[in-house]
Amino acid sequence: MSVKSMTGFGKAEYITDKQRNVTVEIRTLNSKQADINVKLPNVYKEKELEIRNELINRLQRGKIELFVSLDGNAEDMQNRFDETVIKSYYDQLAKIAGDIHAALPVNILSDIIRMPEVIKSERKEVAESEWAKLFDGISAAIDEVNKFRTQEGIALASDMIARIHLIEAGSSNLEKFETQRIETIKNRLYQNLAEYVGENTIDQNRFEQELIYYLEKIDITEERVRLSNHCRYFLATLDENDVIGKKLGFLVQEIGRELNTIGSKANHADIQQIVIKMKDELEKIKEQTSNIL
Repeated sequence: MSVKSMTGFGKAEYITDKQRNVTVEIRTLNSKQADINVKLPNVYKEKELEIRNELINRLQRGKIELFVSLDGNAEDMQNRFDETVIKSYYDQLAKIAGDIHAALPVNILSDIIRMPEVIKSERKEVAESEWAKLFDGISAAIDEVNKFRTQEGIALASDMIARIHLIEAGSSNLEKFETQRIETIKNRLYQNLAEYVGENTIDQNRFEQELIYYLEKIDITEERVRLSNHCRYFLATLDENDVIGKKLGFLVQEIGRELNTIGSKANHADIQQIVIKMKDELEKIKEQTSNIL
């Protein structure tokens, strides 16, 4: 059985070559599409697209949140003075001071370093070994998510299998009410007709022909056969090695359609009660399939 839930959690931790502690956390929830939210330290931003692709390839679908955090022992950016700019400011101020015959202040340098563009911020380069560790950490967290998803999927599948069997049992229970239902309908139609036209004027052959035509319209055999087929296909789909959530959702709709038709044709209290119970089980299955990958 390869059923996977879309709900999962994974975490990985490692230490970089520069002795920085890195924590990778991934959380996933159910979603119709791949909805990815990535939060990275600035130093890792340039690899965000590659990281997103890795998440899609490995986790496929769902609301996926990735958080990567670094400890605070080092800065992502490094600052340095731009000597060319400082000299330019100094030369200009010196020329102006000479032109107006004024002396430059003793602390002129401290004033200059507050001027625009004197300090340059440059992003530190990340070594290939650190990138490799980052992606290994993300891969390890994804592995944990998939383990979680698989365990959750097994529990969901077991629950759905039990409920499908209850629906199948309910369908089998309908059969014992069929003879009683037909007899009840036949007697009611005959009594209504006798009251309307008189029992002595009823053409028995014509009545039987019309009765057969009417009973064919309210017969639920075909719906029960299709219901059984859908249930078997649902169980078989659970064993497929593929992304099956959407297929299971479609099958739930088909099962629901057959139950609705049976309920509308039933015209029998006991059958309708069974159908209501079957619909209740199906509604719970529907809730489960919305969380299947």
